[in-house]
Amino acid sequence: MALSVGDTIPNVKLTTMTVDGLKPVDSGDVLGTGKVVLFAVPGAFTPTCNDHHLPGFVMQADEILAKGVDRIACISVNDAFVMGAWGNAQGTRDKIMMLADGNGEFTAAAGLELDLAGLGLGTRSQRYAAILQDGVVEELFIEEGRGVDASSSDSILKAL
Repeated sequence: MALSVGDTIPNVKLTTMTVDGLKPVDSGDVLGTGKVVLFAVPGAFTPTCNDHHLPGFVMQADEILAKGVDRIACISVNDAFVMGAWGNAQGTRDKIMMLADGNGEFTAAAGLELDLAGLGLGTRSQRYAAILQDGVVEELFIEEGRGVDASSSDSILKAL
């Protein structure tokens, strides 16, 4: 069953890249305190994610944070090396935490998997964005189509 408004986010091991290297984190720790904007993409460096989804959040990070958001996080079923390189390439710096769900455990526990095996990408995450308060989903925007609309940074700003 897919994550929905009122649900508590899954608590699983994720990985992020820091200046000191790989850092394992619990999703409950990094997403479960304060007001958090979480957005998920099917894949780092893929055309829509790279050209539209992440850049919108990078460009509007200051506006989002100014609305009382404590953290912005991007999650994908990719490894931490890829997520770190993608964050560096997109200039996320300290504004957006890049979370690697390398084994897809968070995505599976959230019930938001996407089968892209036909494209050679395997099981990935659906494209979505959520506003969390202390780990509870307050708003959830799941994309129905292939583009970035419901889960865009503009949609999040309107909802905050």
